[in-house]
This record gives sequence, C-alpha cells and structure tokens, in this order.
Amino acid sequence: MLKYISKRIFVFIPTLFVISLMAFVISINSPGDPVESLYSGVKEKPGTFNANTSHEKQLLRHRLGLDLPVFYFTIGSLASPDTIYKVFDSNKKNAIERLIDQYGNWNSINAWLKALESITKKINSVAPDSVAYAQQGIEITNQHVDEARQEIYALSVCYEEVVISSKLSKLQKMMAAESSLGNHSPLYFLHKALPSCRQSFEDMKVNSSQWKNWIPCIRFYGYNQYHRWIFGDGNWLTGKGWGNTEGIIRGDFGTSFATKQAVTKTITRAIPWSLFFTIMSVFLAYLISIPIGIRAAEKRGSVFDHGSSVVLFMLYSTAIFFMATLLLLLFANPAVFNIFPANGVKPATGYPDGISLWGKFKITLPYLILPLACYTYSSFAFLSRTMRVSMLEVISQDYIRTAKAKGLSNYLVIYKHALRNALLPIITVFANIFPAAVGGAVIIEVIFGIPGMGQEIFQAISSKDYPMIVCVFSLSGFLTLIGYLVADILYAVVDPRITYSK
Repeated sequence: MLKYISKRIFVFIPTLFVISLMAFVISINSPGDPVESLYSGVKEKPGTFNANTSHEKQLLRHRLGLDLPVFYFTIGSLASPDTIYKVFDSNKKNAIERLIDQYGNWNSINAWLKALESITKKINSVAPDSVAYAQQGIEITNQHVDEARQEIYALSVCYEEVVISSKLSKLQKMMAAESSLGNHSPLYFLHKALPSCRQSFEDMKVNSSQWKNWIPCIRFYGYNQYHRWIFGDGNWLTGKGWGNTEGIIRGDFGTSFATKQAVTKTITRAIPWSLFFTIMSVFLAYLISIPIGIRAAEKRGSVFDHGSSVVLFMLYSTAIFFMATLLLLLFANPAVFNIFPANGVKPATGYPDGISLWGKFKITLPYLILPLACYTYSSFAFLSRTMRVSMLEVISQDYIRTAKAKGLSNYLVIYKHALRNALLPIITVFANIFPAAVGGAVIIEVIFGIPGMGQEIFQAISSKDYPMIVCVFSLSGFLTLIGYLVADILYAVVDPRITYSK
C-alpha cells in the first residue's frame, strides 16, 4: 500500500505542475494592472506625472516581482529584445511590439525609444520660471506644459508613421508658439530634443529590417515571475531569506486586491466554516441515504421503493436558492415560525464574556440548522439511488445467493457480505468532499450569511479579486488529487479483493 501511495504521489507531480501553470497563466493574464489594484494613492490620467506616486508604484511593482521575466524561457524573433518585459505600461509595450513588427531593427527602434524617454524625463522635470508666469499667466503656462506632456505621452504609445509625424509637427508648433519667451519657455528644451527625436524616427524607417521577425529565437531566464510565484524570492528549497513572498508551495498566494491582506489569512479564516458544513452534510447525507438505498434495493418494487424515489427526486429537483428561501420564510419568520435565526453563525453582539466552549456551541447550533439542511437535502436522491443500483447489482451475484442458501440471516447477507462491495461507487463520490470544502456553497453561504469560502468566492468575483480566485482554483485542483488518493485507499479498506501490492 505504501509503495502504491508513493507512486501516486510521484504521478501527482506533473499534474500539480500543470495546475500551477494554468493558475499562473490566469493570474498574469487577468484584466487590469495589479499595481493599480493594490495601490491606494492617487490615480493619474495618462500623460500626467507625479514623482512620488511613480516611485511608489515602481517599488510596489518590484515587490510583486513584475519587473522579472515571465517564465523560464520565451520564444520570440531575432528582432525582439530580451528586456521587453521591463516595459510596464501596456500601451507603450503594445506600441513597441508593433514597431518591432513594422521595422524589425531593434537598434534603431531602441534609439527612437531612448529619444522619447529623454523628452519624457525633461517634460516631467519642467518647472516654469517667473518670467513665463509673468508674461503668460500661471494658468496658461501650466496648461501649455500639460498639453505638451500629454502629446509626448501619446507619441510614446504611437506606432503608425502618419500619427507619429503629426505628433512631432504638433510639438514643433507648440514650441514655436512660445518662441517669444526665449529660454524662459518651459518648452525650450524641445529646440534641441525635438530634432534629435525626429532624426531617430527617420533612421528607424530607413534602417528597417523586417526579415528579422521571421527568424525564431529562444531566450532563457533563470529567475522569473513563475519561479518566484512558486518558490518565493528566497532560497527555492528551504525558503530562507525570503523578503516579499514565500511562494505558493509554502502557502503564500499573494495579497488580495479587495482587502489588501494576505490571501492565506482570508482562506484560513473562511475555510473552517465551509469545511464544517461540507463534512457534516456529507456525514448526514451518507447516514440517511445509505440505509434508504439499501432498503429500496432489498424491497425492490415495493411501496417504500417507489415512494422514497418520488420524495427524494422531488427534493433533488428543487433549486437550492428556492429551498433556502422557503426555509427562511417558514422557520425564521416571526409571522410563521420564528424558530431559527435567519443570518450569520453567531449573535451580532458576539458571545457573552466568560462563556464556555459548550455554551458557544449551544448558542451557535440554531444558526447551523437551516444552512445544514440546504447543504444536505440535494444529496439524498443521488446517493440513495447510487446505493440502490449498486446494492441490486451485488445481491444478484452468485456468492450472495450462496450465502442465502447456507441459511444466513438476511441481515448478515446484506450488511456483512453485500454492503462492503456495494460501497465502492459511494466512495468515488466521497472523493469530491475535499475540493467542495474549498469551493464552498456560494448560494447557501450568501443567503445565510455564512463567513465561509462560498462567501469569499462571491465577493472575489464581484470585486475582481484575481489573487483570491487563483488561490481557490489552485487549492481545488490540489485537493481533488488528494480526494482521488483517499478514495483509492478506501477502496482497499472496504473490499479485500482490491490490493495495490502488485
């Protein structure tokens, strides 16, 4: 058995790699910028500039590891540079990629980009002097600077020749309009920078080498975003020396966009409730469904068989949200039966001071009845019918007829000889308990206000909290593998004929 378990765990390794890779692809391709989602400062419009804000975002980007290559290798062309991942602005990155497709000569493209970067730095450091303010007024001078800054930003995200030429000509006119100010003009730097920039643009067109786009090139990177996401930014094996993340292999799934807290902290707080309801609902469903299925198989065609089938399938076909609402209207309604609380898992005022654990349980128990009923009822029909069909198949076999012919009581035949073999399909269903605990029951937890994983998933989807969504996806895949392993072990426990020794 241990040898088999070891082999299964070894087989899980490539599966876990695929799951982690899929989760990583989802995380890096999710809409929006993680820095903008996590940064709580002032959001600037494109083309505006704030030195403090820009520096803080740069630091945050470094802490998130977004200034690293994405994966261990990239497949591109000879025209593409190996540092394009360092471009953070998606609009600028798109413009660079389009320029590479059009011209293919990275040296001339890079010279053009550096000329633009030089102009951008100068416009962002412009401080109009008193002469410009005195002659044009503060408002007009600042307006001219803002317009020039926006034009320069627009120029940096352009890739069409006509548009670039138009933007350069517009900057030339803006510079000429302030020629009366001489070197007091805040745009005076354009006298030298603009001709150099225009020349770089012309060189880029003249030195076009589109053929380089057709030559594939593979580039390898040792330390990258995926490696950091899996193993953290410390020692990949021991985790020592980590600074910003320990990696998902050690339970660090990053920071939630919604709460600005560690995703692991939210999971740790929410998963016990979902795990409790999942385990209890499975226990109750099996406790009720297995005897019903056995009895229905034993009394095949009887009134009990048909009657239980009708009742259970009626429950199975009832939508969960309808059943939850119905239970609340009937048993948590002062106008009907005000027996159970309608929301939460404990009083809004909390537990009384100094109360014992048993006292907390008695206070919490009424809050659990209705959601537990909703968790459980839909499983009755499926499990009982599965048990019935499995039991009918087993009791029709020769060894069961032989046991009856020997004079064994019906109880021994059913519960000693037939039951263990009939449990195999039920065990297969039991394997789903682990991912269900992570996913929670979204509808039930939202309706009843249960602070479990279903509630967290609903909020994560509503607020586009992608780190939380990716965490749930990863844990569900991992726990699904654990569920299959547990099911295989239980097969051998209930059926001695199944062995994994060979």
